[in-house]
Amino acid sequence: MLENFEFYLFLVLLITMLIMLAKKIQVAYPVLLVLAGLVISFIPGVPPIKIEPELIFIIFLPPLLYEAAWSTSWKELWRWRRIIFSFAFVVVFFTALSVAVFANYFIPGFSLALGFLLGGIVSPPDAVSAGAILKFVKVPKRLASILEGESLLNDASSLIIFRFAMIAAATGQYVWYQAAGSFIWMCVGGVGIGLTIAYVFLKMHKLLPTDSNTDILLTFIAPFSMYLVAEQLHASGVLAVVSGGLFLSYRSHDFLSSASRIRTVTVWESFCFLLNGIVFMLIGLDLPEIVSGLGDTNISTAIGYGVAVTIVLILVRVFAGYAAVITTLIMRNFITVADAQSPGWQTPMIIGWTGMRGVVSLAAALSIPLTLADGSPFPQRNLILFITFVVILLTLLVQGLTLPFILRKIKLIDRDFVRSEKEIDYEIQNRLAQVAVDKIRNDYADKVESFPTLKDQLQKYENQLRSSEIIINYTEYRKIYIDILETQRIWLINKNREELLLDEEIIRKHLRLLDLQEERLNMRS
Repeated sequence: MLENFEFYLFLVLLITMLIMLAKKIQVAYPVLLVLAGLVISFIPGVPPIKIEPELIFIIFLPPLLYEAAWSTSWKELWRWRRIIFSFAFVVVFFTALSVAVFANYFIPGFSLALGFLLGGIVSPPDAVSAGAILKFVKVPKRLASILEGESLLNDASSLIIFRFAMIAAATGQYVWYQAAGSFIWMCVGGVGIGLTIAYVFLKMHKLLPTDSNTDILLTFIAPFSMYLVAEQLHASGVLAVVSGGLFLSYRSHDFLSSASRIRTVTVWESFCFLLNGIVFMLIGLDLPEIVSGLGDTNISTAIGYGVAVTIVLILVRVFAGYAAVITTLIMRNFITVADAQSPGWQTPMIIGWTGMRGVVSLAAALSIPLTLADGSPFPQRNLILFITFVVILLTLLVQGLTLPFILRKIKLIDRDFVRSEKEIDYEIQNRLAQVAVDKIRNDYADKVESFPTLKDQLQKYENQLRSSEIIINYTEYRKIYIDILETQRIWLINKNREELLLDEEIIRKHLRLLDLQEERLNMRS
């Protein structure tokens, strides 16, 4: 691996540049990365790249799922739990069944078991692709929450289908009650193991003398521990990481200091940013190996199968979106639903169109063994792998490139948040100021005169409650404030240069404080 170190370093630099370009031209970065990988793979002399499934499942999947769980709102997840679970489990199974039936009838040599194997591989949409695209266009919070919640769980359900289909395809036998028992254990055991290990890590954070650095290291160890222990016990590692991540995220203010929370979020965002870039670049780079594995299979025929399977996936997901709406409209007469109103035809259409496939599907296809237990070649392995690649490529390009355009044309209305984010933001700020004023006057009234700093702080909160100028002229105020911060920043830098005996760590601390103040302004703009 070291002999190609320069090439890998170049890839990281290229990934960074392409992601910046994607933001500039308003295109989802997974699309550009896959295309760049395809182009690079055809350059003579480029070292062959082979994706190891274990690398994806052990190195990439746990941290990506863990970071997604930490950034997911438990409140929104619970509110939309019915549609999220239906898409993550019911729709994934229905999609796998549809692909299985199609493959069994229209692709020569595909048994129903092999069809289910292919269906389990291509059924889960990729969370990263949809998330990258939704950042470019404003969508209702409920839609983003449903897509985020689904993405946390659909990998688990598809991999469970994949495992059972693999056994059936390899042995020719399928015992339904054994499969049902295994399915229950994988789900219940995965969640239980994840929560148990998460609780252990919570206690470690609280009882051990940790600081920001050790807190960050423990957060890196946690997802791998959850995944590996669950997989060793034949439970779902994906569900273990998701449940454990949600638990620790929900309790983060109980065991992490404010410094640890700020640094942990920053480190994890940068780390997963790099991981996501690498995996999409690897998809494109792996094309030569995938094509070479086809052997005597006609490539145009194989592409046709891939296009047909992609059409099936899109139609099934769009159909599922409207079926979910119809089911909700019926069930609102019997149970309390999250929203009894009809969302119209736009929302299910968008949910149906956000079905881009990604690296988990490719890793699952690559993990199919080359041979069966008797030494004979695994049936249709190379064709399954090629169809999977075509599905990933087409969904990324077709849906990924058209989704922003569709979102702009449809212009979904956010019925949950009729007030602007800025209005809500200022209301909360004023309420926090009022809480602070009440706390000082009720509990520390006798300290105000003897502590000038406390008196100044009280005056600051009271001024915020009385003044509406910052709301009216916020844009101009923000420019002035940022200019003041920049002047302070320059003074600190010059001070550090002029005084050789001044501890630079002190200067860095004050520079970080200025950065935090500017970040607060950016969050409010």
